This record gives sequence, structure tokens and C-alpha cells, in this order.
Amino acid sequence: MTPNPALGVLFHWIGGGSSASFYVPYKRIRLWSWEVFWLAGGLFSWLIAPWLMAGLRTPDLLGVLAATPHATLVWCWFWGAMWGFGGLTFGLTMRYLGLSLGMAVALGLTTVIGTLGPPIFHGTIGDIASKTSGQLTLAGIAITLIGIIVVARAGQAKAREIGDGESENGEFNVTRGLLIAVFSGVMSGCFAWGLDAGQPIRDLALRAGTDPLAQGLPVLCVVLAGGLTTNALWCAALIARNRSLPQFFGGTNDPAVPRAPLLRNWLLSALGGTLWYGQFFFYTMGESQMGRFGFSSSTLHMASIILFSTLWGFALGEWSRASRRTLRHVWAGIGLLMAATVVIGGGNMLAQT
Repeated sequence: MTPNPALGVLFHWIGGGSSASFYVPYKRIRLWSWEVFWLAGGLFSWLIAPWLMAGLRTPDLLGVLAATPHATLVWCWFWGAMWGFGGLTFGLTMRYLGLSLGMAVALGLTTVIGTLGPPIFHGTIGDIASKTSGQLTLAGIAITLIGIIVVARAGQAKAREIGDGESENGEFNVTRGLLIAVFSGVMSGCFAWGLDAGQPIRDLALRAGTDPLAQGLPVLCVVLAGGLTTNALWCAALIARNRSLPQFFGGTNDPAVPRAPLLRNWLLSALGGTLWYGQFFFYTMGESQMGRFGFSSSTLHMASIILFSTLWGFALGEWSRASRRTLRHVWAGIGLLMAATVVIGGGNMLAQT
């Protein structure tokens, strides 16, 4: 199959939109603690949906994974578990650095490490940078980083103007915040390493007759199992501490608290978890279309997530009271992120020709 970077960019945008939308159903869950709905949704995003979709799209999925070298499975799982730590500590970054600095450091590091880590590790970054197509792609990555900073600063200005407390954080701590932000950014970038380590699984899937667009789905089964491990252990600890296990079954530890709408909550968790998985589903499809510069998928993914998350903020009225100056800044950031995807896509298309 001949790579089609334009189609790859489209898939990454769809995945980014799915990621940006996953928390909307979670907001409608009632009378469940965070750890309960996070784990309930996680069962769909990290376990049920990956295996269901891979099973439907991969001939002899179990045979493919059984034939995979043990070391490959371990590394895919390991990088997935490390990525799980990044997600869990991202909230602490916002807590100690605030929205602007926290997003810029954590998401910037995730973008750089997830994008440039694999080609640096494989020794191909010099060859990439020596060609016009590679230089264009790297320029798109730089534009993405600038866009992240602009959107983050606009978010900080919005928080200050409408008084939502995000910018006036009494727990602001630069030293602690930067350490956590670096940890979160590095760990979050490990997802791309997990996919990179799964190349032998892709090869086996293709030999089994898998559609090239779906070749990455078996890899997700292993990488997301690592993320499930990290998140499940953390949620289990919170459930034990908060004694919130009965909530899974509609119960409560306090007779004065009404019972949760069990069916509604599970359906919303399933929807949110499936949307969360959707980002990876389309990520792997987009990556399969990027050709030699598949490493740029991480940047496209991050840019699209921030882009659609910001647009969701407009749809939910979060920017309705922001000043015109702040709105100009956020739209400038959105414009930079959109331009970055065009530049990266152009670099990938040039590489194919």
C-alpha cells in the first residue's frame, strides 16, 4: 500500500477529536467518585475496545500475538505502563505550575520526546534533517510547540479574567511543578515508544493478511494493557482508601447519599472510554499513512487534541467571558496548530515524491 499523508493527517484529526471529546460523557456521570468512573471507562478504553477492534480487523489475532517475540511484548507493555504514569501526573503539573506553564512544559516535552525520540534512538534523525521534506516536517513540529505555548498563555489569561481560580493557585511551586511536569512529559511521550517497539507485531499482522490500515491494532492491545496496569493499580488504591467499591454496583457507604443511576453511569463510562480508545484507533491508522516520517504522528496527534479541546471549550461556553485580546491569542494558537498539521503533512507528502 502506498502511503497517503493527506489521509494520515485526516485520521489524526479524527483521533484528536475523539480524544478531546472523551471527557464530555464523564461530566454527566452522577454520584460516582473519580476513581470509580475512571476505572469503569478505562476497562472499555484499555481492554474491551482494543481487543474487540483488533479481533475484528486482524485474522488470527491470538496467533499473531503468540508468534510475537517475548521481548517485544514486554517492551510494548512496559512503555504503555510508563505512559500511564504520565497521564496520572499531568493533573499535578497543572496544580503546581498553573495552566499556562504546566501545559507548555508537559505537552511540549510529550510532543518532542514522543516525536523525536524514536528517530534519534534509531539514528535516522540526521538523514531526516538533511532533506527538504524532513526539514519541512521538523519545522511543523516547531510550529506545533509555539502553538501549544500560545494556547496555554491564552488559557491562563482567560482564567485570570473570569476568575475561575486556575491562574491564582495557592499551591504554585516552581521547583516541584517543573520536576512533575518533566516526569509527566517524559512518561507521556512513552506511548510513541511503545508503538515503535511493536513493529514486529505489525509485520506479523500483515503476514497474517491484516489490512495495512489496521496493522497497528494488535500493538494497541499490548501497549494499552500497560496503561491499564498503571491506572488500575492507582484507582484500586484510591478505591480502597475512599471505600468506594460499592459504587460500581449502585451501592453507597452513606445511607444519606442517594444511589447512583447505575445503568446511566455505565453507559456513559462505556461511551467515554470508547471515545478515549478512538484516538489510538485512528492514530495507528494515521501512522500507517505517514510513510518514512511516521514519527511525526505524535506531533499531529498532540496538535489535534489541543485544537479540538480548545474548540470544545468554545462550544461549552468556557471562553464566553474572555476579552477580545485573549480570544485573539487563542485563535492565533489554533491557527498555528492548524498550520502545523498542513506543514507536517506537506513534508510527508514531499518525502513520498
